[in-house]
Amino acid sequence: MAQETGEALTLAGLKVGESGRVLGYAKTEAVYRRRLLAMGLTPRTEFTVVRVAPLGDPVEIRVRGSALTLRKDEAVALRIERC
Repeated sequence: MAQETGEALTLAGLKVGESGRVLGYAKTEAVYRRRLLAMGLTPRTEFTVVRVAPLGDPVEIRVRGSALTLRKDEAVALRIERC
C-alpha cells in the first residue's frame, strides 16, 4: 500500500529518485537530532534520495545542493513526508 503525500514516514520508505520533506524528528538521542540539524535537515527542508546501498545502509540524499550520506541509525530519527 503506497503512502500518500502528507503522511509521516522514515527515510527508508523512499526509493531512489523520490523526494521528501522533513517534518521533524523522532524522540531519539539528542546527538542524532543535533547532527541532522547541523547538516541542514531542518523542518520543511526538501531533499531527494540519490542512492541506497545494496543492503539499505547507508542512504545518500541531495539537500540544499549538497550530498549527504546517512546511516540507518541516523536516518530513523527523521520524520518525513513524500513530496
